[in-house]
Amino acid sequence: MPHDKDPRPANDQHIWAGLAFGFVGCAIFAGSLPATRLAVSAFDPVLVTAGRAAIAGLMSVGLLALRRQAWPGLRLWGQLVIVAIGVVVGFPLFSAYAVQLVPASHGIVFVGLLPLMTATAAVLRGGERPKPLFWLFAIGGGLIIMAYALIQGWRDGHDLRLQPADFDMLLAVLLCGLGYAEGAVLARRLGSWQVICWALVLSLPVMLPLFVWLWLETGESLAHVAEAGPGPLLGFAYVCLFSMFIGFFFWYHGLKLGGIARVGQLQLIQGFLGFGLAALILGETVPPSALIAVGLIVCCILGARKFA
Repeated sequence: MPHDKDPRPANDQHIWAGLAFGFVGCAIFAGSLPATRLAVSAFDPVLVTAGRAAIAGLMSVGLLALRRQAWPGLRLWGQLVIVAIGVVVGFPLFSAYAVQLVPASHGIVFVGLLPLMTATAAVLRGGERPKPLFWLFAIGGGLIIMAYALIQGWRDGHDLRLQPADFDMLLAVLLCGLGYAEGAVLARRLGSWQVICWALVLSLPVMLPLFVWLWLETGESLAHVAEAGPGPLLGFAYVCLFSMFIGFFFWYHGLKLGGIARVGQLQLIQGFLGFGLAALILGETVPPSALIAVGLIVCCILGARKFA
């Protein structure tokens, strides 16, 4: 398990290692929306969100204690709050609500904006001054997403307007991008895997009691869990162990070694991996318009990166 705290300048070896770690992280995250859709087919979205944070938080406590990690300085806790809001609560909760109403492949199109949101958050949090063309590409990517959501909703028989699930996914991606950028900055101070562990520990006093209370309040039981079948249980297990825990080990370490801008580009393939998993696991048909939308978003992201 990597534990690097020295901010050495990146060389070719670090860059390639960062790309390798980042790719594994992206591959893990690509399964998040299909797994979440499986989980919320039987369980409440808030219960799934609290449960994945609580279970991963307990594992984080054990890992931090085993590795005898010192508590972060007080001045870092504010940044950990931002990470927790973005990736522990924000993205899991709003994406879970979204995929209750729309196919996972629909939500994955919105995930195509995640690299752009991460870049924007890194620019704002890092105090950089991008060129005007950066914002042109950023706005263009957002307009593509809006157009896709409107057209898809109209084809599904709704009015030509954004649906509630679209707003949920937009908010989820916005918060996740903020959490990614803040976590990447923190990884240089705390170490890569420590960032998500401390963010989960910070969330644990809220998420663990909430999970227990919701479990009792909604009348969940072992019999109900058994009736749900293996699909929802496997989906819930995946988001607890991989999406909320292991995936961040690889992702933040990759960002730390190879750089946010360089390794962040790997998120461009996450949407296409997600489409494949949605088709394989959920049997969803990926419409050609989704592939076209993601391709156009990739062009906008590459342009934005160039002028950031």
